[in-house]
Amino acid sequence: MGSGCGWCCSSDTTRADAEVESGDGHTPSPPGPASYSMCPMTSELNDVRHLFTAIDHVGIAVPDLDEAITFYREVYGMQVLHEEVNEEQGVREAMVGVGAASSNPSGSCIQLLAPLTPESTIAKFLDRNGQGIQQLAFRVDDVEHVSDVLRERGLRLLYDAPRRGTSDSRVNFIHPKDAGGVLVELVEPAAAGSH
Repeated sequence: MGSGCGWCCSSDTTRADAEVESGDGHTPSPPGPASYSMCPMTSELNDVRHLFTAIDHVGIAVPDLDEAITFYREVYGMQVLHEEVNEEQGVREAMVGVGAASSNPSGSCIQLLAPLTPESTIAKFLDRNGQGIQQLAFRVDDVEHVSDVLRERGLRLLYDAPRRGTSDSRVNFIHPKDAGGVLVELVEPAAAGSH
């Protein structure tokens, strides 16, 4: 085995070896140990633990928010922690708590997203895919810094500058074609805290 930690890397496996041409001139392959992992023992700057602080939420597109809230409350025993209308994003949304605070110290949630109009992104998602998981959101300390680092690593982000998200958070999104087909949201909570 070559240099490296022997767990996630060796001198025989490089990021360049793992990248696959996608046809549009953009080369990152889907995330995985052979593609984006950089050995935490050899390159602290490339360690994603320094970018993401927690899973903030998993976003689920639903056609009817009230029905979804009822389901999550009555079937799963979860409670709504926050509900709002986000005109800019074209959604009515609810953050649903997962477990008691003592068993969920990161405060990860389920975000239920219902469209405000037939033209909204969530409405288009529902038309194309039906109800289901629409996004995975990572919490970050500084969305602009993380966006810059990810751009340097060859990823495309949907917005040039962060936009307002749930509870006045600041958000941006990694293009799904650059994240293994997953829409990844970056969430910097408002100064007062998350959700």
